[in-house]
Amino acid sequence: MSHTHTNLLTHIIFSTKDRMPLIDSDIKTRLHAYLGGIVRELKGTALGVNGTMDHVHMLIGLPPTVALSDVVRVTKANSSRWIHEQVGDKKFGWQSGYGAFSVSPSQIAVVKGYIQKQEEHHRKRDFEQEFVSLLRHCGIEYDERFVFG
Repeated sequence: MSHTHTNLLTHIIFSTKDRMPLIDSDIKTRLHAYLGGIVRELKGTALGVNGTMDHVHMLIGLPPTVALSDVVRVTKANSSRWIHEQVGDKKFGWQSGYGAFSVSPSQIAVVKGYIQKQEEHHRKRDFEQEFVSLLRHCGIEYDERFVFG
């Protein structure tokens, strides 16, 4: 076959350093738009971006030529620099790790809805509870000592 055909959908989650509540309502919308723009610059598609004051969820589609780890690295580095320059928050930073979960095309609407309802969702549980729940749901083994750094 002479062409490559893929549908690589990923739900990515990462938090602010030490889960500090640094993403306030003044920058949230602009930050999420900026994150989507970075994904597009990397030839990906941002299908959904949202979060709370201490973390971000993104549903993205990637071409087969772009490594997920590169997308996360570039997205976190560029958005952190953007916040430092545009917002002036020199203490802002992202956690060193992230979670990435493959998404079936049949589940796009479900994951997009989940991402869109982050504020509502986090009235019931915090980021750490949510993240561990997703790890368990996806069958990902983890050592609790190293999940949050």
